[in-house]
Amino acid sequence: MTTAAEKKSKRSRFCPILVFFLLIPLVLAGILTIYLAKRFLPDEPVAYEDPVEHFKYGSTGGERNLGFPYWIWQVLPQVCAEHLPGDGYESVGFVFEEGKDLPIGMSKRRQFGIDRVFLNCAACHAATVRTAPDAEPLIVVGMGANNLDLMAFQKFMYNCVADRRFTPKQIVPHIQAAGADLDLLDKYAVYPAAVHLMRDGVAGLLGRLRFIHAQPDWGPGRVDTFNSAKALFNFPIEKLHPDELLGAADFPTIWNQAKKKGMQLHWDGNNDSVEERNLNAAFGTGATPRLIDHASIARIQAWNATATPPAFGDHFPIDQELAKKGAPLYKQYCADCHGLSGSDFTGRFVGLVVSLISIGTDPYRLHSFTPELAANLGTPYAGTEYRFKHFKKTFGYANAPMDGLWLRAPYLHNGSVPTLWDLLQPVDQRPASFWRGNDRYDPVELGFVDDVAEENGRNFFLYDTSIPGNGNSGHEGAAYGTELSDDQKWALIEYLKNF
Repeated sequence: MTTAAEKKSKRSRFCPILVFFLLIPLVLAGILTIYLAKRFLPDEPVAYEDPVEHFKYGSTGGERNLGFPYWIWQVLPQVCAEHLPGDGYESVGFVFEEGKDLPIGMSKRRQFGIDRVFLNCAACHAATVRTAPDAEPLIVVGMGANNLDLMAFQKFMYNCVADRRFTPKQIVPHIQAAGADLDLLDKYAVYPAAVHLMRDGVAGLLGRLRFIHAQPDWGPGRVDTFNSAKALFNFPIEKLHPDELLGAADFPTIWNQAKKKGMQLHWDGNNDSVEERNLNAAFGTGATPRLIDHASIARIQAWNATATPPAFGDHFPIDQELAKKGAPLYKQYCADCHGLSGSDFTGRFVGLVVSLISIGTDPYRLHSFTPELAANLGTPYAGTEYRFKHFKKTFGYANAPMDGLWLRAPYLHNGSVPTLWDLLQPVDQRPASFWRGNDRYDPVELGFVDDVAEENGRNFFLYDTSIPGNGNSGHEGAAYGTELSDDQKWALIEYLKNF
């Protein structure tokens, strides 16, 4: 018979064993929790010390909202090749630097256990320039992205995620074949979930941007900024007046922003705050008020406050004797509206709006920005120090300084005039159509080569000025220099090469 003492002894030996086995699940759960937290909780962008590299590849916070899983982004050109106009993302105008796995204008952030990528400011404000057919492209940051066909990219993403092959069963094997080191969790949980989330997210976003399917193709170097904003504010797109549904305009240059404080900004001068304009532009990179990276945006603002364009004379010769003859012509016809020079923006009407009646250029971009939209733009940052207070409806287009003028082609707000020589001609002598998207420069007429449909395997976009929103009228008459003699026009162009 077992005594009470023996029973107590057995219980005392059994308790530690029981405690041990009870603790095992708790310890394992703790280890698993720590592992999952370390894997899925970090929210860390890839950072760059150099301000130009930060501009090209740094985050604005948009990956948190719209970021594509890195490896899905990498394999989409293979999975959906037939939805691209050519080979890879280059065929819609993205620019890749040697040794980089992402194009200029795309940032990367580690979030939710995977690398996510999305567009940043440089997607729309960096491009390449070639000085000869066989020359290496010169990357220019701060100029409009003349190569990027943003509508074609948006349609590619929409068509790809809507494709029946956009499934984990198809995507994950492509990711593995591309060299991704996927563990079991990645392979069977993370990336399958990412495929479904990306499909729903892209379809939802581009469903709101459905107006692009009813518009003429923008072509490279252009975007409809404010109809996109209306879509994000859930405006009833199908019920809007036809006049305001075509607002495509060129990507602008963004140099010397400190000198432009207080000027009426955007093509129609609807805001005179550089800071508000920059935060508004960040919406295009997916950086919503709740998710925006203000520190990163501040670094970009600090850089472009004093950033300057490359000089024409560093790449092409300038006939300074002829330029001297053009200087008084510039002072007479241009300086009041565009500044004393490419670095001195002093002028009676610089940064002010000139009425549509006076300038006579295509009206669609102006009409696309409405009083209702101006009111709505006051709401995203409501209750914070960042609230937009300066948006207003105007009735014309703003006179802009002309720093880096040679890199602003094609000209006018909608990019409807290919060269400066063409802009100095009466409207009936300007090209009715031309090819956009070539980065080879014409240093004589000051613009990009526009009479070539294809070069080095790249097909260019035929821009038709007869299409609504693409008109090349305006900026014409004695006040705008179109009645000067040819000799005077060539002298003026030579002088403007110094800007």
